[in-house]
Amino acid sequence: MLYTLLDGHARTSTELAAVAEVSPSTASVHLSRLKAERLIKVLVQGKHHYFSLDGPQVARALEGLSVLAGNAYREFTPTTPRRLRGARTCYDHLAGTLAVAWNDRLQELGWLVAKSRSRDDAYELTRAGANALEALGVDVVAARGLRRRFAFACLDWSERRPHLGGALGAALLKLALHRRWVIQDLHDRAVEITKLGKREMQARFGLEV
Repeated sequence: MLYTLLDGHARTSTELAAVAEVSPSTASVHLSRLKAERLIKVLVQGKHHYFSLDGPQVARALEGLSVLAGNAYREFTPTTPRRLRGARTCYDHLAGTLAVAWNDRLQELGWLVAKSRSRDDAYELTRAGANALEALGVDVVAARGLRRRFAFACLDWSERRPHLGGALGAALLKLALHRRWVIQDLHDRAVEITKLGKREMQARFGLEV
């Protein structure tokens, strides 16, 4: 049920019961426990209760558990479905092959750097990076002002390498969706990069996708 909510969309207990293949009463017990442990939150609208993850920190923990489940001691062989491995959402930011490559490219351009003396994989956005992203339409000041981590290396469960998480990662996904560089599937976490997106990634970031 938690992994189903990783796409950032809220769902009812009935929908989550169907995903977990359990009875509605069993699902209700699990959802109550998950809410008590602050892993999910619930929004009540009339007679309906909608469940979603209780923030990006829960999504990051789930991605980390997926990495552990892959057994890092063996030679890594991706088993993720191709449509999800290429690009998908990780709560409110981009994940998958595209996201990892984009994260690498932002560092190669000198726009994003690992924060010095940081033990939590935090990133710093350089002045050049801030100027470039603001020119593209990213509100960097607003992203910094949010009550959440600004930018960090979020370990990607299918690639076993980091993509960009945090408020900045969410802002970049929002930009890509707004400009139709990518299209998000409404039924799962899959994200499709458009022909326009491929051209723009090459032109603006020098990124071949």
